[in-house]
Amino acid sequence: MTAFTFHPASPDDLETLVALRIAALRESLERVGRFTPERARARFIEGFRPEHTRLIRVGQALAGCVALRPGDNGWEIEHFYLDPAFQGAGLGGAVMTALLAEADAASQAVTLTVLRDSDANRFYARFGFKEIGREGVDIFYRRAARA
Repeated sequence: MTAFTFHPASPDDLETLVALRIAALRESLERVGRFTPERARARFIEGFRPEHTRLIRVGQALAGCVALRPGDNGWEIEHFYLDPAFQGAGLGGAVMTALLAEADAASQAVTLTVLRDSDANRFYARFGFKEIGREGVDIFYRRAARA
């Protein structure tokens, strides 16, 4: 398992996290014909809530970010992005395991949204997420609360 630490995000992290989102999602967004830097930036800004966002660090390096926030029916994971240099080495799984342990300790279900043709769809299925709907290019997933 890859060692990492969470650190709170602040409003000052906005531009760095926009760049991270673009780097992490560019290939998947291009695959569905939806990549433009302007749209990627606007989508992130629209949902950026620093109070719920965590920076993911490996050593001193910013490896990614993730937001875990209260939702309508449990918790929601948003903006889970890893820098491409940190993908494929188990970091995403380690982060997801930590987030789901928090949700389980609080007996909270977890929901998230994934781009239709993203490799992340297989990733989330491995963690027990089940598809609950689709709209446009998005797939909605939910993992039931566990005690």
